[in-house]
Amino acid sequence: MDKIAVVILNWNGRALLERYLPGVVAHSDPHPVYVVDNNSSDDSNEYVVSNFPQVQWIQTGENLGYAGGYNKALASIHEPYAVLLNSDVRTTPGWLNPIADHFTMHPNCAAVQPKILWDRKPDCFEYAGASGGFIDVLGYPFCRGRILHHIESDIGQYNEPRKIFWATGACLALKTSLFKELGGLDPMLFAHMEEIDLCWRMQRAGYDIWAQPESTVFHLGGATLQMDSPKKTFLNFRNNLSILVKNLPHHQAVLLVFVRLILDGVAGFKFLFEGKPKHTLAIIKAHFAFYGRFSKIQRARAATAKHPFKKLSDLTGTYSGSMVWQVYAKGKSKFSEFY
Repeated sequence: MDKIAVVILNWNGRALLERYLPGVVAHSDPHPVYVVDNNSSDDSNEYVVSNFPQVQWIQTGENLGYAGGYNKALASIHEPYAVLLNSDVRTTPGWLNPIADHFTMHPNCAAVQPKILWDRKPDCFEYAGASGGFIDVLGYPFCRGRILHHIESDIGQYNEPRKIFWATGACLALKTSLFKELGGLDPMLFAHMEEIDLCWRMQRAGYDIWAQPESTVFHLGGATLQMDSPKKTFLNFRNNLSILVKNLPHHQAVLLVFVRLILDGVAGFKFLFEGKPKHTLAIIKAHFAFYGRFSKIQRARAATAKHPFKKLSDLTGTYSGSMVWQVYAKGKSKFSEFY
């Protein structure tokens, strides 16, 4: 069996490491475990070095965010496969075996995620990835098991492996060589949706993204940014627009950005009526940030131009309609109602 590097990004996460790292180390043997530290000011290093001498410590020297931290780490990792694992994920015995087998059985697989359940409520899917990521015709991401804020209970309904559009960055297994070939995660995004951008580029390069629910992990979620954080709203709205422009043909990108300007405005008013003006302001700031970095986004787009820009309908894991319309106009809240 090829070795899989388990790579955990840390930033002032001593408490999370103490809670979750022992299980990761115990359940991942004989695969190596790395902790990548984004210049923490707590005693994370002392805890790991003292208690887990077998864990390899990588120091970034500054807070590079999710994207930059993993890029720096994987540059020095030589295992053929790596799992980018959040520090608040509880693994299970044998969790890497189905992932390793999947890569062997599907040589065109670039990335794969396990089933992600919620560590706070283990019979429910977890928001960040559930049982695989999809995207609708307007570029809104959703999951098999989680539509917007509607989270389903896991009753085995999504246990079959299947190709998806994107795999969650909470537990993202990938081919290390391809990660490096495609330039890794985009540090311009810093945090949130960078895994969607990476999986999108992998699909454009001709590879497949999979969900493999025979492997299961439990994600706490919200350890870095709470679900109701205006900063999370800002990053999600800004980065979603950015990855549309980066990866779509120009004509579709222009049309979608125009439509999204309107829909994001509606979302802003919705937040306002819900008594959440900070989230409305976050959406406004996200749009100004997006337009302010448009030339930078175009340069990032040009850097990936060796692989064709494909319409969403030409990619796997795309829903041909509007997920938002189906939820708010037709009352749909389960993934099985879309497919």
